[in-house]
Amino acid sequence: MPERIASWINERIPFDWGLLGHALDEPVPRHMHKWWFCLGGTPLYLFGIQLLSGIALAFYYVPDPEKAFESVRYITQEAPFGWWVRGVHRWAGELMVISVILHMIRVFFTCAYRRPRELNWLIGMGLLVTVLTFGFSGYSLVYNQLSYWATVVGTNITAAIPIVGEFAAGFLRGGPVITANTLTRMYVLHTALLPVGAIALIALHLFIIRLHGVSEPEEGSGAEGSGEDSGRFFPFYPDHVLTEVAIGAFLIFLISQLAIIFPVGLGEPANPGVTPEHIKPEWYFYPVFRYLKLFSFQTGIISMLVIVLTMFAWPWIDAAIERRFPGRDVSVYVGIGAALTMSLLTLVEGLSGQVAFISLFVGIAVAVTLTLFILKGLLKH
Repeated sequence: MPERIASWINERIPFDWGLLGHALDEPVPRHMHKWWFCLGGTPLYLFGIQLLSGIALAFYYVPDPEKAFESVRYITQEAPFGWWVRGVHRWAGELMVISVILHMIRVFFTCAYRRPRELNWLIGMGLLVTVLTFGFSGYSLVYNQLSYWATVVGTNITAAIPIVGEFAAGFLRGGPVITANTLTRMYVLHTALLPVGAIALIALHLFIIRLHGVSEPEEGSGAEGSGEDSGRFFPFYPDHVLTEVAIGAFLIFLISQLAIIFPVGLGEPANPGVTPEHIKPEWYFYPVFRYLKLFSFQTGIISMLVIVLTMFAWPWIDAAIERRFPGRDVSVYVGIGAALTMSLLTLVEGLSGQVAFISLFVGIAVAVTLTLFILKGLLKH
């Protein structure tokens, strides 16, 4: 009976299953057993959770200024398990930002962006921008006081970008000021454009990883010679697959518990005529928010734009530095300084006015991760 079923399927779907077997037999470098080298799968899991929970929320959400807040209230207070689905969606988004940032830190400090993987670094930066834009657009959809005025501040910052700023801000607003068109555009951006873009970037990211293989941080590690490759690698299936399944199960449990223990609130409905006393963005924008307070508005915007462009171009900048100062590990010191600065800005902004638990958690996570890499580098040398 199983043979007849397999024959029936093969006749209608003439796929070479040997190719799948070949893909599953791909060896994975031994260092991928360590959790900090295997962070790339976590954002993918979280993105899947975001998609499923977002589809469930879309059945009830109404992208209209007169009805948006009420639809969110209905989801939170009346729809069966709506509060839980909304909490899962929110916490999956928070953890996705954290996991993408930690993954970028790991790639940076292991120099996995160097030739020939420069394009994958650009794709990773594109995914980071996409994830942050997900957060910005999703936050605006709640249409409460803080999200409305945070959208006002965010679009004003966008408008200050040289050359393209006014056009980009006008596109996001749907006009010169925040109107009903703004909510519609944020909804389309959040539910259509960004998911398609994220899927395309993830697919391209995985394709390039498949072509180049997983980068190995240490050359010559493990046994040498083709006869001892088993000491340097382990099979993708079942070892790595089961590890990823276990991580996925843990993430589902963690997000579910966070949604129950820390349910997402509603706040006050948006009121364009009343400006709140304290306007703050989501915690992952704290570094930018605090940084812009240190300079004049135009100076802060231009310098921030230079920093972002430097991050995108870092593989080529690093190559030039390495040619000028070979073996000095300048990138490590640059990375440590940048990460500590970002952590400090996050903590200062998060702890000003009221204690923000999530900002403290991010600062500790970044500090611990950096400490691990620093210690690893010291032990290596």
